[in-house]
Amino acid sequence: MRILLLGNGGREHALAWKISQSKLLTSLYIAPGNPGTAKFGTNLSIAASDIPAICKACEDLQIDMVIVGPEDPLVKGIADAIQSEPSLQHIIVIGPNKSGAQLEGSKDFSKAFMQRHGIPTASYASFEAHQWEEARTYVLNHSLPVVLKADGLAAGKGVIICESHQNAEDTLRQMLLEKQFGEASAKVVVESFLTGIELSVFALLDGKNYQVIGHAKDYKRIGEGDTGLNTGGMGCVSPVPFADADFLKKVEERVIQPTVKGLQEEGIDYRGFLFVGLMNCNGEPYVIEYNCRMGDPETEVVMPRLQNDLIELCKHVGSQTIIQTNISYYPEHFATVMAVSGGYPGSFEKSKKIAGLELSFPNQHLFFAGIQSNDSGELVTSGGRVLAVTSKGNSISEAVSESLSVLNQICFEGIFYRKDIGYEFK
Repeated sequence: MRILLLGNGGREHALAWKISQSKLLTSLYIAPGNPGTAKFGTNLSIAASDIPAICKACEDLQIDMVIVGPEDPLVKGIADAIQSEPSLQHIIVIGPNKSGAQLEGSKDFSKAFMQRHGIPTASYASFEAHQWEEARTYVLNHSLPVVLKADGLAAGKGVIICESHQNAEDTLRQMLLEKQFGEASAKVVVESFLTGIELSVFALLDGKNYQVIGHAKDYKRIGEGDTGLNTGGMGCVSPVPFADADFLKKVEERVIQPTVKGLQEEGIDYRGFLFVGLMNCNGEPYVIEYNCRMGDPETEVVMPRLQNDLIELCKHVGSQTIIQTNISYYPEHFATVMAVSGGYPGSFEKSKKIAGLELSFPNQHLFFAGIQSNDSGELVTSGGRVLAVTSKGNSISEAVSESLSVLNQICFEGIFYRKDIGYEFK
């Protein structure tokens, strides 16, 4: 099969690595990709959200399957655009259409969807700017802490946990009236705070059925011991020790199955990855959020653990036969540690030369996130999160140690990474 993968981060490097192992693969193209994905296919200088250019590339390159990495193209309707072109209707798109992508594209839609279908989640209310006084009164009378979320896509920065009523009022004003996140915060969701421990579960949906393909615990805070500012993710582990068979059964029965059923009832033909962000509250799963794609850096730990041929699974999505597959995992523990630029998640400098990538690490996976080649052909930093190292071991502790041993041999000015990923399970 001729595959087009959209995106350019660590998630897409991990997906390209996984796709390259498929016995069904003929050619792999990545738009736009990065120096890491180039080892597994051909990078195209096309932005992942340039829908007309993506459609043209599909035709020119005779693509059979498009796998969408980031959320932005899905929310903008890339799946709809491909499926509306008569010459492209044979293409299997792994990613929901625009209506399905609302699960991530609108927090208000997803909360209302969960409420309609009895899916456990925190209580909430949504407000627009013209409801300012009502919204202000609501947050000032809300129990603390209170969670404020921009309704739309805000590059992972639109969720703020407020510990005081004054902070909640100030944050609400910034988001709703001062448009802190632009159109993304034209509507704000105010949510009760859930106490527990987070994890993410990933499923592949074919419009009728699903298969769970992995789970992981992500570490969002920049500082060790989960302190400091939130980031896009500093690392993750899989499998998660507390996510035993009983807990995962609850997740399937109370969350994933009613989600799939609800999508069908609402006429949404959802085919692609579903990321369910969960809180384990004393053994009970509550949904924090849906994402309409794989996570990052969770993909970097889920894909190495998954034994199945990814393209074979995706073909079953196209034929709506995912239920006929059996998902299998490697028995080891896996851990991903992310190296970031100095100053991240605040301001940081780019174009720092990276040393050590030429070394051989046969038992670990290096996934490039914010890395590009400069004019001299040298690999330099190009983002806040620079690269992820994934390792396996007989325990979480061993897997984390393996990843850290690799990062000890990689260097760029300002490099930072957490040394305590998986700390509560060691």
